[in-house]
Amino acid sequence: MLDIQGKPYNNLEIRKALMPLIGKNVKIKCNLGRNKYETYEAEIIKIYNYLFLVKLPNNIVKSFSFADIITKIIKIYE
Repeated sequence: MLDIQGKPYNNLEIRKALMPLIGKNVKIKCNLGRNKYETYEAEIIKIYNYLFLVKLPNNIVKSFSFADIITKIIKIYE
């Protein structure tokens, strides 16, 4: 699991932690609420100031914000 989980980080530190993962395949577990989860095998393709883009194997692009990481809505596993 990415080491930024559960720590009080700002956007710059999260961006620095995600930079080495660009182009690599990661597993993203997304909490949908009410004990429902979605798990994605995805490649991080682009990082912006407040969000990042991932590409799923079927060429669908999804975006997640850094706030999703801070609030533990998503968890990233290498």
